[in-house]
Amino acid sequence: MLRRYLFLVATLFAFAPALALAGAPQPFDAKAFAAAQAEGKPILLHIEASWCPTCAQQRPILGALEKTPEFTNLVVFNVDFDNQKDVVRKLGVQMQSTLIVYHGKIEKGRSTGETDPAKIKSLLEKAEA
Repeated sequence: MLRRYLFLVATLFAFAPALALAGAPQPFDAKAFAAAQAEGKPILLHIEASWCPTCAQQRPILGALEKTPEFTNLVVFNVDFDNQKDVVRKLGVQMQSTLIVYHGKIEKGRSTGETDPAKIKSLLEKAEA
């Protein structure tokens, strides 16, 4: 039983980097962001705060969209509005619940406070183009 548990844990850690880039949100990291941009990947930055009710509404919508075949290549980074102020300032973000999409190094769109699934999907589609 312990061996099986250790095997599962080791497997999870071995595949964690690949899973993180497969659409599952990951904490913002400047190097990983720059690498995704250099590779020309579609990218979503979700600037959020744990206490934000709008962010809480966005999370399940984004989670569902990220699992669709249309967005399997989307690299998702969560930027902590409260603890990553330097990143927030560099991005020119004024509020939490901001979504910014890139295709490679080119910003393709942004929105703040959006909770309409169709509008969020439309924004994410801009990253794929």
